[in-house]
Amino acid sequence: MTIGGQLPNPDGTFRKERLEAAFTDAADWAPYLFSRGEHPVGFAFVRATRGPIRVLNSFFVVRAARQAGVGLWAVREVVRRHPGEWEVAFQDDNPGAVRFWRRAAEELGPGAWREERRPVPDRPDLAPDAWISFRYPDP
Repeated sequence: MTIGGQLPNPDGTFRKERLEAAFTDAADWAPYLFSRGEHPVGFAFVRATRGPIRVLNSFFVVRAARQAGVGLWAVREVVRRHPGEWEVAFQDDNPGAVRFWRRAAEELGPGAWREERRPVPDRPDLAPDAWISFRYPDP
């Protein structure tokens, strides 16, 4: 049987280089874990924290916490801690992500955000990523 794409490592991890960078490169990354009470409900990794444009590299909220305002709360908390220019990538074939990131961008950079498509580096077989850019706080 032929399997397309990348498989997890033998230890069950998958693309752990970003996870490792988020926790070891304190000069340029910031990891966040979001909790409600004793329960973790999501995480975010910000890269380029000292660069001209911060990138929300990874963002996840568990399904049980979605539609309850946790995602917007988490994005607000992360962005507030790193004011300036921001970029977030997502895929057009995820309608929930499309709605969420457009709503978040409008809240954080009202009327001043932009959206564009960029090719996925080294993956011409994939559809381009959607990228949203905004500035917080809005000047």
